[in-house]
Amino acid sequence: MAIVTTKAIVLSAIKYGDTSLIVKCYTQEEGIKTYMIRGVLKPKKKGITAAYFQPLTQLKIVANHNSKNTLNSLKEVQVHQPYKTVYSNIVKQSVVLFLSEVLSNAIQEEEQNTTLYEYLETALQWLDLHDNVANFHLLFLLNLTGFLGFYPDLSDHTKNGFDLLEGVYSDNFANKNVIHKNDFYQFKKLLGINFDEIQEVSFSKEERQVVLQIIIQYFKLHLGNFRNPKSLQVLETVFS
Repeated sequence: MAIVTTKAIVLSAIKYGDTSLIVKCYTQEEGIKTYMIRGVLKPKKKGITAAYFQPLTQLKIVANHNSKNTLNSLKEVQVHQPYKTVYSNIVKQSVVLFLSEVLSNAIQEEEQNTTLYEYLETALQWLDLHDNVANFHLLFLLNLTGFLGFYPDLSDHTKNGFDLLEGVYSDNFANKNVIHKNDFYQFKKLLGINFDEIQEVSFSKEERQVVLQIIIQYFKLHLGNFRNPKSLQVLETVFS
């Protein structure tokens, strides 16, 4: 068993018994790790509290990581980047709930990926500090595909459709995986931009839902075990 000090982002927290939590985190040092936090739900429990484990909280932890593929344990926890608005804004709460579910589903590796960790960290800080966030989750997910290995190939931009399975522009509209016409036009608005530019991108509520469904289908085609997030309906309700 090794004692590891690392930054970590909370992906999920599931109640275990009456007083404990099983918490899944994406750590900067060792990728996905799951922890048993015993007694954290006791009313008089001191030290580590359940408030630390809200979706996508950014932590600094000291943990016991074992090599036997069983649950790890935490020795120390502190909030590394306190959010100012995320947990007090209903829209942002819904976004982080949705994104934490997607990340928990999409990222499986128990290995260090510093660039992915830094992307998550920076993007979440951007979300916390900005007000116009209606399209944030769309660009967040599309950019995430770059770290997972299937960001769209933008080289053949003269074509008028996009093949979700191959990840390339295409004119083969008979292919069921090729989006074109308005679906392609809306999807294309997100390609190659950064978060500061997304405030200039305009979607109606219907267009936003169409683009989100396209991105989720893109994930499904490239990640074999990916499934529809349960929180998707909540997110769609918030933005409707």
